[in-house]
Amino acid sequence: MFTFETRITKMLGIKYPILMGGLQWLAKAEMVSAVSNAGGMGFITAVSFTSGDELRAEIKKTRDMTDKPFGVNISMLPVIMPSDMTEVYVDVVCEEGIPVVETAGRNPEPYLPKLKSAGVKVIHKVPAVRFAQKAERVGVDAVTIVGFECGGHPGMDEVPTLIVLPKTAESLSIPVVAAGGFCDGKGLISALCLGADAILMGTRFMASKECPMHENFKRWLVQAQETDTIVVERSIRNPARIIKNESALTVANMEKEGATLEELLPVISGKVGREAYLSGDVNRGCIACGQVVGRIYEIKSIAEIISDIMMEAGQILEKLNKIAIK
Repeated sequence: MFTFETRITKMLGIKYPILMGGLQWLAKAEMVSAVSNAGGMGFITAVSFTSGDELRAEIKKTRDMTDKPFGVNISMLPVIMPSDMTEVYVDVVCEEGIPVVETAGRNPEPYLPKLKSAGVKVIHKVPAVRFAQKAERVGVDAVTIVGFECGGHPGMDEVPTLIVLPKTAESLSIPVVAAGGFCDGKGLISALCLGADAILMGTRFMASKECPMHENFKRWLVQAQETDTIVVERSIRNPARIIKNESALTVANMEKEGATLEELLPVISGKVGREAYLSGDVNRGCIACGQVVGRIYEIKSIAEIISDIMMEAGQILEKLNKIAIK
C-alpha cells in the first residue's frame, strides 16, 4: 500500500496525511485514538469540555488508548461570548505536552507565544486565502483551508475547495491541509495534486463505528444525498453547513424574519446538538455535516476508512502512470 511523505506527515510524525477535524461532542478518546492508531491524526475537541480538568482527563484517557501522536482542537469563541475557555484549554495543552493544536474561530496570535514556548505546533483553520495569509504572517506552523462544501463553518465567500485550495497553496510557504469534500482516495490524490500536504475529514469519520453518536444519525448519513445539507447563520456572519432537518429549517425561517443572535441561540446552541446525538432525534439540533455526505455509503471502522483511502490512492496513482504519455 502506498503512503505519502509530506510536510505535514513529517511535522506531525504520522504515517498518512489524513487528519480528523474537530467534531464537538464526538471527537473524544475513542475516535481520536482510532484515527491515530490507524496512521492519521485525531484531535480532541476542547469545547466539548466545561473545564480544564475534564479536558486533561480526556487527554489521559486517549493516551491510555494510543501511543501515537494526537492533537487538541481549540475552537475559539467570539470575544463577545462569556463562556470562552480558550486560555484554560491552551494552558492544559502546554502542560500536558500535546504536540499540535488545531485552532479556529478567530486570530490565534495572542496564544502563539505560550504555545510556541511549549513546543506546540499550531495549525489554524480558515475559510479564505486572505485569512490563511494572515495566519502565516502571525506565525502559525500550517493552515487548514476549508472549501464551501465543508460541514461546520465555510465562511462568507462561498468558494469551493477546487478553487480555494490551490490558490491558498500557491500563496503560502507553510504547509496547507485541505478540508471540505474529502472522503476517499480520489479526494486525497486530488488534494495533493492541488498543493495540499494532507486532507482533513469530519463528515466521513462521523460515519464510523467508533463515532459515539446515535445509530439513527449514522443511518441518516449513509442514506443522505449531497443536497441534504443547508447553510444557515449567514445573518450573524457565522455561516454553518448543517443537516437539513426541522431545526435547520426553523433557523432559516427565523433568519428570514430578522431574528437576533439572542433569539437564535436557543436553537443553534451546541448543547441542543449534544442532546440530539444522545437521543437519536435527527430533527433536533443544528448538526454539522458536509456535502460529501452524498458520497458516503456505509459505516466502517476508522481503520478500514483510512486503509481504503490509502489503497484507492495507490490504485489511482498506478492508473495515472499507465495512461501518462511523455
